[in-house]
Amino acid sequence: MARLRTLDDIDPAGRTALVRVDFNVPIQNGRVTDTSRIDRAARTIAELAERGARVVLLSHFGRPKGEVVPEMSLAPVLGPLREALGDVPVRYAEDCVGDAAESVVAGLRPGEVALLENVRFHKGEEKGDAAFADQLARLGDLYVADAFSAAHRAHASVAALAERLPAVAGRLMQAELEHLEAALENPARPLMAVVGGAKVSTKIDLLRNLSAKVDVLAIGGGMANTFLHAAGYDVGGSMYESDAADTAWRIMDQAASKGCALLLPSDVVVADRLAGDAETEVVRVDAVPADRMILDLGPESAQTLGQHLETSASLVWNGPLGAFETPPFDAATVQVARKAAELTRAGRLLSIAGGGDTVAALTHADVVESFSYVSAAGGAFLEWLEGRELPGVTPLRA
Repeated sequence: MARLRTLDDIDPAGRTALVRVDFNVPIQNGRVTDTSRIDRAARTIAELAERGARVVLLSHFGRPKGEVVPEMSLAPVLGPLREALGDVPVRYAEDCVGDAAESVVAGLRPGEVALLENVRFHKGEEKGDAAFADQLARLGDLYVADAFSAAHRAHASVAALAERLPAVAGRLMQAELEHLEAALENPARPLMAVVGGAKVSTKIDLLRNLSAKVDVLAIGGGMANTFLHAAGYDVGGSMYESDAADTAWRIMDQAASKGCALLLPSDVVVADRLAGDAETEVVRVDAVPADRMILDLGPESAQTLGQHLETSASLVWNGPLGAFETPPFDAATVQVARKAAELTRAGRLLSIAGGGDTVAALTHADVVESFSYVSAAGGAFLEWLEGRELPGVTPLRA
């Protein structure tokens, strides 16, 4: 794979750097309620400013569909951004192109930062429009990609702009790609993958790619029910995809042909309804009552996953193992996540996780800080695991 170009490959002093960040942060009543994305982006911004660049920030927010929607303005980000950057001066432009943007950018001195308004206020952004990308490109001398979470989008400020200016990865993008490559491209083995979630149909490409690359593939969550059904087990009233049975069989066959051990549950936790006060029972997978549904892996299955983690060198995790949002159906996810965290802290496991539900599950288990890397880039993380080329990453390769 071609080498990734980074900030180490450029001298930004005296130049205007257009930095694509992801400030699509939660905002309530005009206030940012979670500044983590802003805080993580601050490293690249501060480094460029310190090295004498004029830094211009581009980001999307929400889905305004090419219209100016005041509630989706990036203005509320300005305060937390200034706080994250400390003494670095930060200006704000009420548009990302045209006179408003050009005036603010022209007034920047080396070491100063400008935050431009939501790029999705223009229809050309999501269309990857060449003319809109040209307008953006006129604002700067070089392009710094630091929003891996948007790298799977062929949008103007993500892919087209990177083709118009010298392009490199920012520190956040660099860290994300280095960790993903360490986990999948040249991993320390044995390599284990844990994949959960509701449906096989939404993760077909992911399962196909992983079953051809990893040494152990553990299936959990609702999708495990579909695999169990395909293997001939009666899953009672559990949610499963009857029309995905052939797909499940093909994935199992491919895993076997590639020497990948595919782990399905041996025992499960069942209940008559998804509720915290529901009466639960642990049963073998060949003894699921007709009037009960599978809502979590059983203790034996969770222990088996932990034993495989003990002998693994690398882990990729996407998706919870059960209905973790409703205890006690969080038990397996928490147990396995804490085992992975323990091994990571001991220096015995490289652990990479990502995806919205995955981050929420690991946060619930209080292990996010103990994993080697947890990606907040849902769609881009999944497409990377599926083996796809990401339009926002390809232009960054030397």
